Amino acid sequence: MSKELAVSADQLLAFETDCHLFKGCGFPAPSVWSFIFEPIATVGPVEINKPMLLAVIGSIVIMGFFWAAFAKPKVVPGKLQMVAETLYDFVHRGVAREIMGKKGEPFVPLLVSLFFFVWMLNLWAVIPLAQFPASSIIAYPVGLALIVWVTYMTVTFRTNGFVGGIRNLCVPGGLPKPIYAILTPIEFISNIFVRPFTLAVRLFANMFAGHILILIFTIATWYMLGTVLGTVYASASFVLTLVLTVFELFIQALQAYVFTVLTATYLSQALEEAH
Repeated sequence: MSKELAVSADQLLAFETDCHLFKGCGFPAPSVWSFIFEPIATVGPVEINKPMLLAVIGSIVIMGFFWAAFAKPKVVPGKLQMVAETLYDFVHRGVAREIMGKKGEPFVPLLVSLFFFVWMLNLWAVIPLAQFPASSIIAYPVGLALIVWVTYMTVTFRTNGFVGGIRNLCVPGGLPKPIYAILTPIEFISNIFVRPFTLAVRLFANMFAGHILILIFTIATWYMLGTVLGTVYASASFVLTLVLTVFELFIQALQAYVFTVLTATYLSQALEEAH
């Protein structure tokens, strides 16, 4: 089975399924084929592939969940409303209010949306039939980081004006004047370029690495089947796959939380008056 056929027929693993240990073929390690997907449909000039579809479905799932929970809110909440309120308060109180104080109230919808959207993109990695984190495609973390960056810049200059915004970004207060010759360019590069870059790369790299690890042990489980000794190896690989999947669940939630916390931190700094 060629890799091209494997991608079209099974876009999850994309490896030669007839290759096993002790059959004279090498281990079919995951590669770029594991992240390339044939178009599922075409809408005008736009080709829709699996990650795009997962992102859209994820958005619908999130909106549907909160709509169902809060469409008819009750004083004594039902189970669904209680779960939704708990999740909402986790971001509202644990992130926005904790980091930004009362100034963070206008940004709660943004932070809640970012947290659950990133989490949903990550969660697809362990959901049957999907089993692919859309955030392991660099375009999605970059797009989210750009939204954060534009918001961050807009709030900075709207709060402080142009001159005050530049001071806020590049000139920290309370330091000896000679040190600004070195510190100002560093702050400029850090706040304007490094922050959005690291925000995107951190999410992408963690989800990419996690997916690769799960793929390696999933493929290894199949690859080592076929003999008694191979089945023993495959059993150990399968156990590691389960362990990594549970660990990945933790990482998925953690990365969504880190992305949201960093966004709140940047916005908090943007709201500070320049000194």
